[in-house]
Amino acid sequence: MRVALGGTFDPVHDGHRALFECAFELGDVTVGLTSDELAPKTRHEDRYVRPFDERKADLEAELATFADEYDREFEVRELTEPTGIATEPQFGALVVSPETTDGAERINEIRVERGHDPLDVEVVPHVEAEDGDIISSTRIVKGEIDEHGNLTPEREGRDAERE
Repeated sequence: MRVALGGTFDPVHDGHRALFECAFELGDVTVGLTSDELAPKTRHEDRYVRPFDERKADLEAELATFADEYDREFEVRELTEPTGIATEPQFGALVVSPETTDGAERINEIRVERGHDPLDVEVVPHVEAEDGDIISSTRIVKGEIDEHGNLTPEREGRDAERE
């Protein structure tokens, strides 16, 4: 089965890795990586996002590890619109995080309108950081946590001062 997922992936973290693991368990994976133009529009907060080519290189290195482990193929394609590649007929499943389930529903509506079967939607729960909040790229960029959800020394110091 061909499996789709999409995102900005800047930087890649353990929450993303949970998505990748689910996708590779299901089949060969195609990742839609947001274009430089789309990436800022998909962010909940205004923050710097690295250029597409840099994000793609890091993402491909990460995906190669999963592809080897699961003996699967993968490709990374540029995503220029939010519903992206998943509306194409070759996919059978879509892997999403909880906050993107509305987008998955819209993708399936488009697929049905085009005469394609709806995708099986796999919702992967968030991965929690050490402090019980979710791991997110924004929190990593802000310096609150690292890619594995560990509190950074700066954050630990601020938390200790409050106690």
